[in-house]
Amino acid sequence: MARPRAREAVARAPRVRKRAAAPRFLPSRRSLAVGFGLLAIAGGVYGAARETSAFAIGHVEVSGGSARVRAEVRRAVAPLRGTSLLALDGSALVRRVGALPTVLTASYDRAFPHTLRIEIVPERRVAVVRQGAKAWLVSARGRVMTAVPSHAARSLPRIWIPRTTPVTIGGFLPADHAAAIARALALASRFPAHIALAQLRRDGLRFRLRDGLELRLGEPTDIRLKLAIARLAIHRLPSGTAYLDVSVPGRPVAGNNPQLSGRD
Repeated sequence: MARPRAREAVARAPRVRKRAAAPRFLPSRRSLAVGFGLLAIAGGVYGAARETSAFAIGHVEVSGGSARVRAEVRRAVAPLRGTSLLALDGSALVRRVGALPTVLTASYDRAFPHTLRIEIVPERRVAVVRQGAKAWLVSARGRVMTAVPSHAARSLPRIWIPRTTPVTIGGFLPADHAAAIARALALASRFPAHIALAQLRRDGLRFRLRDGLELRLGEPTDIRLKLAIARLAIHRLPSGTAYLDVSVPGRPVAGNNPQLSGRD
């Protein structure tokens, strides 16, 4: 009888599972071609819009400032009418408007399809600068805004400057004299008494009030504090007082002789 064949044990290697293919993050050639094609179309449409009248400036809206200042701004930007809002050079526009003597700052907005909106902050006039028979409005920054008749704006203080001082509309007064006075007057805009004349002399800054009282502030520093002290003291001065000296804020001095001061 034949013996059964012994089965040979066969060692089998463990099965190794195939890893799933990593997702492909790189776009396919087809996707790239479509993407570049869309970019090219968008660029072409944008370029065509810049050169056509589809978004041409037809209306300019100006906000801020007085009607006169807004009219000046509209005249300044009139050459931009017809320019595409897409091709508008915003930095150049802001410089153009900001160069106006009556404008402090300017910003803009494109209101498609045809409107350009400009918002301005105007210069604030604080005094009339006098030089002989000539006169100019000056801003709180000491900027010369416009020429005016010598009798104009009677409610504003007068600042007299030497005939040799150069004055340019749109420019700034010398920083060491009239401009310092203008900045001080800007801080005195709410002072209860009317300031008729402002001077910066060797002994300091002086305001001549309409009633004749001379307010002496000394060096043009700490103006807010000095004005606050003067505001409290001015209502307590006896009749006939010629000057009030607050150049040393902690020791205000008043007197009847305008030529003398307790600090001279």
